[in-house]
Amino acid sequence: MDEKNISLTPAEWSVMECLWERSPMTGRELTDAMRGQCGWSRSTTLTLLGRMEAKGAVAGDTESGKKSFRPLVGRDEIALKETEDFLDRVYNGSLSLLVSSFTKKQPLSQKEIDELYDILKKMEEDRDA
Repeated sequence: MDEKNISLTPAEWSVMECLWERSPMTGRELTDAMRGQCGWSRSTTLTLLGRMEAKGAVAGDTESGKKSFRPLVGRDEIALKETEDFLDRVYNGSLSLLVSSFTKKQPLSQKEIDELYDILKKMEEDRDA
């Protein structure tokens, strides 16, 4: 499955977080988890799972009469795609504008500045290599 074409709604993220943490999970296990975390009904969770199967985010496998679900996409891949979409949509693709906006609202700690500096230094070294 091509993760680049999958986008998750906030509700779908909640389901995926459960599946990334503990997979496979039966429909009953997911329903119970979502009821506890979000207060969702069984039908809400099952409707979401159906949509997520249709878009290729999860697979539902039936074994011994029970349907269990597992993620078809990794968290890192989806997080990167969502981040790229956000950056393009809100900051016109400008990473520096994003960082600038965040630092105006909340100053970075020295540790965060050092981490960013290390990231940029590595990127520069990789580019020059």
